Amino acid sequence: MKRFFSIFMCLVLVLCIVPLASCSQSGGYEGEVNVYNWGEYISNGDDDSLDVIAEFEKRYNIKVNYTNFETNEELYNILTNSNSSYDVIIPSEYMIGRLIDEGLLEELNYDNIPNYQYIMDRFRHLDFDPERKYTVPYTWGVVALVYNTAMIEEGEISGFSDLWNEKYKDTILMFNNSRDATAISMQLCDPPINPGKKSFTHEDIDRATDKLVEQKSVLKKYVMDQVFTEMENSQSAIAPYYAGDIYTMMDNNEDLTYCLPEEGSNFFIDAMCIPTCCQNKDNAELFINFMCDPEIALANTEYIGYATPNQAAFDMLDEETKNCELIYPSQDYLDKCYIFANIDNDIYSYMQEKFVKACSSSAEVSETTETAKSSPTATIIVCIILAIIIFATLYVIVYDIVKKVKKRKN
Repeated sequence: MKRFFSIFMCLVLVLCIVPLASCSQSGGYEGEVNVYNWGEYISNGDDDSLDVIAEFEKRYNIKVNYTNFETNEELYNILTNSNSSYDVIIPSEYMIGRLIDEGLLEELNYDNIPNYQYIMDRFRHLDFDPERKYTVPYTWGVVALVYNTAMIEEGEISGFSDLWNEKYKDTILMFNNSRDATAISMQLCDPPINPGKKSFTHEDIDRATDKLVEQKSVLKKYVMDQVFTEMENSQSAIAPYYAGDIYTMMDNNEDLTYCLPEEGSNFFIDAMCIPTCCQNKDNAELFINFMCDPEIALANTEYIGYATPNQAAFDMLDEETKNCELIYPSQDYLDKCYIFANIDNDIYSYMQEKFVKACSSSAEVSETTETAKSSPTATIIVCIILAIIIFATLYVIVYDIVKKVKKRKN
């Protein structure tokens, strides 16, 4: 009986200890979190890096459903035109401003994000979230130029104007999103248009679009994530892209180098937010807090190559990285840069519409048609050609009828 009692008590202890051990390991957390992020934008375990998603799942016993988008516009379309539900998204500053204005973001409970204490002062109370209600900065950087020194002599590239250079025809890549591409063309207009303005006119967009149309004769293609394949495999010579990704490309192809455009550039900030379609808010805030852990933030910035707004993570970086002008440009250069602001929906839609037309071959046809319509000489020529065609058609028909009549008479 004593032996049976001992065995029974052991079983009871085991049944009690196992759940307790499980609870202590996961902290009592459960469920899932749906994360929507840019491609190639988190440390994933490659090259002996930390697998951040796996670490979160191990630490909290919460399943991470992780998917990617290529542009802020794609993110916006998914949030507004689909039934998809996401708990954490990481858009850029101008898109965050738009999402806030349209009531598409949840306010954060910063009590659940104590690691926010590590965010640098300069990245708090930003223009797109001045009251610090909706965002936690994730990374920042500038748009730069990456080029292949086996195809273009090193030091030959100086700015965005080189993306229109006939010398590099059919080797030039361009952003396949309206905001970045239009911003670059705005800087090259005569006179230039400030891409950081809070409002634009239709004329501003038209002028920038005309500049993009000019580029088509030398352009190879419009790209987003495809830029990695094109540049790392030496399939193209030059492209504008985000500094952190350029840093990664250079690491994978020793012929690649960079240029900070002399015209100045876009200074961007990507931040973690919770959309109103969120279904796991507690887990979302837990994930954001986890991403702000200095060790995790360090792993991310080292792997993806983007600048970190996390002071503790920055302090742990090696001196070479801290002094890399591509990742951490000087204040003098940043003073030449602009930050995108949220603009009116009407202008924003017009910008996207014009960009699509500029990218498509049908745009060229439409431009030609519009030119013909506005030119009296072109209109006269078109009318003459149509008249000749009609006259020739009628002549053939009449001749055929006369011929048949003669045959019947014979």
